[in-house]
Amino acid sequence: MAQPKSRVPLAVGLTAAAGVGYYLYQSGGNAKVAEKKFEADLSSASSRVKGELPGRGKEAEKKAAAWATEKGQQIDNAAEKARNELSKTGESLDSYRKEAGKEAMGKVDKFDATVEKEAAKAKSGISGWFGGSSK
Repeated sequence: MAQPKSRVPLAVGLTAAAGVGYYLYQSGGNAKVAEKKFEADLSSASSRVKGELPGRGKEAEKKAAAWATEKGQQIDNAAEKARNELSKTGESLDSYRKEAGKEAMGKVDKFDATVEKEAAKAKSGISGWFGGSSK
């Protein structure tokens, strides 16, 4: 089966022929006048497009500088806020660590006291078996 041909070249050719026909009709059949009219229309269209482009020249530079300044301030503010939050988090983390350390040391001390007490009881019990005195 044959591949379908693209119709783009046909459309471009017909558009070009229609454009040539339009300018020849407007100039009364004179090719030189048609060419000059085409160049004039092309020039005016080009200047109109250039005039409508957003952000031309100094205006674009001013807008870009203002935008960059604004975004820079936003970034600086966000960084400062993050630093402050991190500092607060670090301080609270230190206090939690110290508190947990105190609590853990208290439990270790309590465990040591219990172990020593029980060891003393066991020692006195074993000494009693072998005729030692309990103190």
